[in-house]
Amino acid sequence: MVVNILLLLLGFVLLIKGADFFVDGSSSIAKLIGIPGFVIGLTVVAMGTSAPEAAVSITAGISGSNQIALGNVVGSNIFNLLVVAGVCALIKPYKIEKEMLYRDFPVNVVVSIVLLVMALVNMKLSRFNGILMLVLFAAYIAFILFKAFKNREKQIDDDVKTMSPVLSVVAIVGGLTAVILGGQLVVDNAQDIARALGWSETFIGLTIIAIGTSLPELVTSIVAAGKGESGLALGNVIGSNIFNIMLILGMSSAITPIPVDNNGVINLIVVIGVTALVFVPCLIKKGMGRIVGGLSVLGYVGYTAYLLMTTVSA
Repeated sequence: MVVNILLLLLGFVLLIKGADFFVDGSSSIAKLIGIPGFVIGLTVVAMGTSAPEAAVSITAGISGSNQIALGNVVGSNIFNLLVVAGVCALIKPYKIEKEMLYRDFPVNVVVSIVLLVMALVNMKLSRFNGILMLVLFAAYIAFILFKAFKNREKQIDDDVKTMSPVLSVVAIVGGLTAVILGGQLVVDNAQDIARALGWSETFIGLTIIAIGTSLPELVTSIVAAGKGESGLALGNVIGSNIFNIMLILGMSSAITPIPVDNNGVINLIVVIGVTALVFVPCLIKKGMGRIVGGLSVLGYVGYTAYLLMTTVSA
């Protein structure tokens, strides 16, 4: 059991550091071949912060641990909205850009609803559902990039760190290797811990794995808030949540269909409810204040306590 916990922690370290190396290497290559910084931020960096969730969910799907795959995405999205955005609002209340508030946040709500509808049709996410989500994701990214290039003169080119081509390739390959190995360690040892404690894979996916794979978003957002850039927090959260549903669950279910039980449906409804509950006050206030941030964090504590109580009682 102790060994499993240590290997689980090692898996999280490999996931997080591997994602960092992958982002640095990919961003460097993109910059070296002349891709604008804002495009790198919209694609490579955004996907890189979601690499831990992708590695865990896809590995879980391939190994047959479908509840971990679904629970990881659902749990990560809830953690991102309530804890990451909430903590940053506690550090410094922030305003939300109009584009994020009226375009990306509603997209997050809609894709969450679409995911629930797909799951309810046959109580599973089929390969067709996965392919459809990937197509929608590609269309969303294409639209974002079109808008970005259209308003290119308004964009500030990011100061992307560049390395030599050889070091960039080494960082990409090494980062991906670490992410894949880390994902395998997390899934395997989470399964062993769940069995040893009598916990379900769903609970492990919703809590321990979800928090662990969301650490890049949490650290990035807290650092931004500490620099007085709290507004970046919600953008990071919303972008990651959309990626998690459309890209990660899309890839996972396209590889292996994911069955959804009644608890899975309830958790998908919780995601929609949480997204709406955060969206409404943000829409009214055009931002997130300390009161909403504090209530969000408390809401996550209550949600986790509920999951723990239902797991123990079961």
